Amino acid sequence: MIVQRLVIGPLETNCWLISGDGRHLVVVDPAGESMRLLGVIGERIVEAVVLTHGHFAHIGAAAAVAAQTGALLAVHELDADAITSADRNGGRIFGFEVEAPAADRRLVEGDAVEAAGVRLEVLHTPGHTPGSLCLLAEGHLFSGDTLFAGSIGRTDFPGGDARAMSRSIARLAALPDDTVVHPGHGPDTTIGRERRINPFFPRA
Repeated sequence: MIVQRLVIGPLETNCWLISGDGRHLVVVDPAGESMRLLGVIGERIVEAVVLTHGHFAHIGAAAAVAAQTGALLAVHELDADAITSADRNGGRIFGFEVEAPAADRRLVEGDAVEAAGVRLEVLHTPGHTPGSLCLLAEGHLFSGDTLFAGSIGRTDFPGGDARAMSRSIARLAALPDDTVVHPGHGPDTTIGRERRINPFFPRA
């Protein structure tokens, strides 16, 4: 599996390009800068766009990428309404009128996105938003704003839930130590490293 990162926008959101063969792509969290992103995609074929949650900072180029490539757009069912409304995705609060088109596929726990030669298992990890999800494939976890290197996502925004976040982090903590974590912001990490240093991980 080939993983490429682009850091996009004022909040330095990580956008992930995932491929099994180098030519076909799944794009995770196309945060913005649509012309730059489409330029990096180039002649490659985008088969799916997956949003880890419905906040404005993760969806800014979803409309452009989906329109230009014809890719399927997927998000968890509990955040599906948020992506289409700047009021619900938090954008208007910060002065960003960001909206995405309606999702072609509403994901739930246990689903998988099979595209571009990879199989991305959907883990529903609420806490940051009701519909936050992580994607697990071949020892790689794309964690959105659920898990960061040394920290976790905020739960004080509308729809946040600290108890749900604790349960989600406990679930991720059960993954193998060598699982590589690709978060929505900041550097990569591993589950083993987070087990050692992350104050939000459960303690034995």
